[in-house]
Amino acid sequence: MPERRPATDDVLMRWMRMEVSKINEGIATGRKSLAQLLIEEKPASRTKSGDEHLFDKGTLLFLRDNLPQELHYKLRLPIIFFYSTSVPDSCYLNDAIALKALQLLGDMSKIRRMQQGKLWVGSSIAYSIMKKYPAAVQIAMT
Repeated sequence: MPERRPATDDVLMRWMRMEVSKINEGIATGRKSLAQLLIEEKPASRTKSGDEHLFDKGTLLFLRDNLPQELHYKLRLPIIFFYSTSVPDSCYLNDAIALKALQLLGDMSKIRRMQQGKLWVGSSIAYSIMKKYPAAVQIAMT
C-alpha cells in the first residue's frame, strides 16, 4: 500500500504556495526590450499584482552604452533569476540572451553554458548582479 502523507503536509504545501505567490507579486510580467525601455519617457513594466515596476534610467543607459546594439532589441528586462526551494543557495537563469548580456558585461564567465535550458548560479552571485543593476534584475521564487 502506498505511503500517504498526513493532511498537515498538504495544508503546509498549500500555505507555502500561497506565500510564494505573495512574494512574487512584485515580479514584472510585461518584460520589455532594452530598446523599448530606452525610448519610454518613464520606463516601466507591470508586476503580477498590477503595480508599476519602474526601471532605473541610469542602469538602462549603462546597458545601452555597454552592450552591442543588436542586444538592445533582444534583451528583455528585467532579467529574472529563479530561486527554487528544492535547491538551496542557488538560482537559475533560463534566458540565453540575458546570459549573453551578463557575459559581455563581465558579470558571468564566458565559459558558463546553459544545460537543459537553465544556468545555475549561487544565490550570492544572483543577488550581487541584482544590486549592480537596480530594477533591471529580479529574483522570483518557484
